[in-house]
Amino acid sequence: MPQPAPTPAMPDVSTDVSPEEIQQASSWVADLQASLGEVLVGQEALCRDLTLALLTGGHVLLEGVPGLAKSLAVSCLADAVDASFSRLQFTPDLLPSDLVGTEVYDAREHTFSVRRGPIFAHFVLADEINRAPAKVQSALLEAMQERHVSIGGETMELPQPFLVLATQNPIEQDGTYPLPEAQLDRFALKSVVGYPSAVEELEIMDRMSRTAPKTSVSRVVTLDVINKSRAIVDRIHLDDRLGRYIVNLVQATRDPASVGLGDLAPYLQYGASPRASIWLALTSRASAFMDHRGYVIPADVKAIAPAVLRHRILTTYEAEAEGVTSDDLIERFLETVPVP
Repeated sequence: MPQPAPTPAMPDVSTDVSPEEIQQASSWVADLQASLGEVLVGQEALCRDLTLALLTGGHVLLEGVPGLAKSLAVSCLADAVDASFSRLQFTPDLLPSDLVGTEVYDAREHTFSVRRGPIFAHFVLADEINRAPAKVQSALLEAMQERHVSIGGETMELPQPFLVLATQNPIEQDGTYPLPEAQLDRFALKSVVGYPSAVEELEIMDRMSRTAPKTSVSRVVTLDVINKSRAIVDRIHLDDRLGRYIVNLVQATRDPASVGLGDLAPYLQYGASPRASIWLALTSRASAFMDHRGYVIPADVKAIAPAVLRHRILTTYEAEAEGVTSDDLIERFLETVPVP
């Protein structure tokens, strides 16, 4: 097997974003992390993924067993940002009209008017998204991809920015519907939320074992600031060599033998789509922005790769039988694909 290439320090690069501009524009990131930390304990990776979603406009799928503060994290994010927020509990009897809205008949005027649904918000929490049937998923898919919905033959634009932050339980399968691969691909990131450590759980117990625990945070950033930050993210320098590295990494998931990982082929049914390359590049820029840098380094790509790739790699039954996960495969790719 090829030996993993060393990760050299990136040389000085030219960028049209000055260090002072980056430092000033990204100052709110630390305030947001601190604000979320007022309620959340030990969820640094989750908070970082949510911040990356803010900076890139990407939707996020949060997976974890019940009780790990997935929904609380999303509601706290909405508190911290000056934006509208809707929470929708997905159930098997949910209808598309419950999500996007419907036409209402006025008997006096003999006219129809549109009553907008909860999808018309900047942040939409789709709780237990895999419990809704195909028609609801189809309506949500249109909103996620096109950022508009159709009601009564009329197309209506959604607020900007528009983020779907969905949760799902990986254990309970009764009454659930597998998300279509096309819909999974529309999520920029999939964040896996794990159990807290003993120390963290002790702090959680201390904070939450009260009759009125703190479940909201202070507002620290506005939509105008976020939009300005997004404009700077687009100016973050991504070296051509890192661009090729991203493409090589994604293509390796489709043809592992091309990088000397032919032993992984039986575990891979489908590799990642071109959206993976797009989101790896964009979220790597956002990661550099969060670290107050005007350029992307290989560590940015490697840090965000699991969240971008894990839901885009379809494993085989053989992988499931042997306990090989998409994260295991991604780790091998990151170890093997040469870094510039």
